Amino acid sequence: MSTTAEPTAAETVDPARTVRNQAPPLQPVNFFDADLALQEALKREGAGWAEQRAREIGGAAGSVEAREHSVRAERNEPRLVTHDRWGNRVDQVELDPSWHALLRGGIERGLAGLPWREPQPGAHVLRAAMFGLWSNANGGVMCPISMTYAVVPALRDGAPALAAQWEERLTRPDYDGGALAGMAMTERQGGSDVRANITTATPAGGDEYELHGHKWFCSYPPCDVFLVLAQAPAGISCFLVERGPGMEFQRLKDKLGTRSLPSSEVEFRGIRGRLVGTEGGGVKAIIRMVNHTRLDCMIGSTSSIRRGTVEAIHHARHRSAFGALLVDQPAMTNVLADLALESEAATAVTLRIARAYDEDDAAFRRFATATMKYYVCKRSSPHANEALECLGGNGFVEDSGLPLLYRDAPLMSIWEGSGNVAALDVLRALGKEPEGLPAFLAECALASGADARFDAHLRLATEQAQALFDRSDTRDLAVRAAEGQYLARRIVEDLAVALQASLLLRFAPPAVADAFCAARLGGGGGRAYGTLPLGVDARAIVDRALPA
Repeated sequence: MSTTAEPTAAETVDPARTVRNQAPPLQPVNFFDADLALQEALKREGAGWAEQRAREIGGAAGSVEAREHSVRAERNEPRLVTHDRWGNRVDQVELDPSWHALLRGGIERGLAGLPWREPQPGAHVLRAAMFGLWSNANGGVMCPISMTYAVVPALRDGAPALAAQWEERLTRPDYDGGALAGMAMTERQGGSDVRANITTATPAGGDEYELHGHKWFCSYPPCDVFLVLAQAPAGISCFLVERGPGMEFQRLKDKLGTRSLPSSEVEFRGIRGRLVGTEGGGVKAIIRMVNHTRLDCMIGSTSSIRRGTVEAIHHARHRSAFGALLVDQPAMTNVLADLALESEAATAVTLRIARAYDEDDAAFRRFATATMKYYVCKRSSPHANEALECLGGNGFVEDSGLPLLYRDAPLMSIWEGSGNVAALDVLRALGKEPEGLPAFLAECALASGADARFDAHLRLATEQAQALFDRSDTRDLAVRAAEGQYLARRIVEDLAVALQASLLLRFAPPAVADAFCAARLGGGGGRAYGTLPLGVDARAIVDRALPA
């Protein structure tokens, strides 16, 4: 039906002042109540006992107040103050009060420490759901929350004494009385190749070292402690550094997105650090933190995909063109349904992997995190682009919120290993942790027999992955390795889609599972969103994605 109404007398007199055919504000909205796939996954993966906590944070994230805080935090960007008026180094960052309000909201709801402070079945699943919901408030504040959450297992494994000293504060749901953790790994000459770092760590007695050097990326400068990689006598090592004199912030990054978040360059000039793990074991020590932040990258991208879907459907339900609502027009229905499919698949797989953290399922967790971090994060940027396009010119202006979503989307694909790094890490896991692939494939195979397209895809993906380490292949190892790297992204992509399809076939409504298999596995879909084949129930998918 059309929303067009007869103009009033005032509008006839001055139509230039008339505002018509515009979608109403999305907020206030409860992002949890509006997300059936998330509600179902929360229960299915073992956190149904805490549904009310997810509902509360979903309402807070979708409030008018949260949106206003986000707008102000993005508009009033951080400012680095290196010296006071007398010339003393202070190395402080000035942040808008709205930034503090948003970060406080996440910390005091337990997003930085819930699974560690309240260990019970489903705690990681609940925290994943809540983390994704609060990401709707502002993406920038999720970075210090994520790093603080992720540092705890690294300290527990590599420095029990430091864990005993810091864990209570790091996990405390108290913005003023707790502590935040950051990380400083990459340098300008190394990037992802952290073994190329040239920051030095000189033994200073006991477990303390004196650090000299720089880091090209260090987030977030106001943190209380940081995990830092540096070259010790035995090689690259990991250290816990407390912010203070000798840690000098040089400038804040002028970034594409998450502009509310201050990311910095830092110089270490004799600051002390305490060893985490063993000398020379820095990568091993910090990988525990990285695995958890990779999970959060996946959650963040899932939240971005979900938000784009919601914004697009909300707009299409209220905007008319050519005599009909956009949502009722077949071309737009196809696009919206395709966006919704991506969202439900990301939601299902993200909470399933979060359950692996609850269950300490190391084999599946490690392999699935690397695989799905690559794929889900890769999907968020084109998804944000398509969602913005659904709003047309309205989506291209800042007030819509879609430009912010679009700018922020690439971050999760870059953070903790960009595309090639993530894909090659999956191959590395195939070789060094051979139990990972069988555990992953076993989870996929739980849907065997449900759909012929899925069975064929899983069979091919399994053959491709296993062929990389086929002992009967007598070709030169260097040639085989190069071929594996060349094909890495495609192999990881096929594995990722297999896991998503398996979950949807087992747990999603038939309309969702059938459309996903048709578009992602059966060759019936195209290369852009909005190319679902005939025969799928696109309208049912849209209505499920955002209940009216």
